[in-house]
Amino acid sequence: MGYSFAAKLNKKAAGEVYSIEEAFETKDGVYEGPLSHDNVPPSSIQAYTGPKFTGERVTNFTVSIPSETPWKREIRIYTTANPVYVVYETPGDTVEAEDINLLQDRLAATQDELERYKSSGIIDGGSFKEEV
Repeated sequence: MGYSFAAKLNKKAAGEVYSIEEAFETKDGVYEGPLSHDNVPPSSIQAYTGPKFTGERVTNFTVSIPSETPWKREIRIYTTANPVYVVYETPGDTVEAEDINLLQDRLAATQDELERYKSSGIIDGGSFKEEV
């Protein structure tokens, strides 16, 4: 039951940006999915076959902006490189109800799983004692 969350970035002062690099695994020559961070100017997005602007530049990609969440970016990259490295800039993330709801759902699932283990006798809930 592993969950991963991208760490959110606080908004920077006007004009300042974070530089981000993400590695994405391609499948059958395509990667399709969201960028981990928000408010990305599409003009700042670049892709390469190697990390830190190395390898060949990949120009065969599209960026879409969902109408209901215009701060998010979806990318579709066509390349045989695996992984492909995407670099971009962002002034920071937008934290939204969906982010909080996802965390609450995962916390509730963890609590349910713990209770299931306790009720089946796999674990007893344990106790913590301070070691001196």
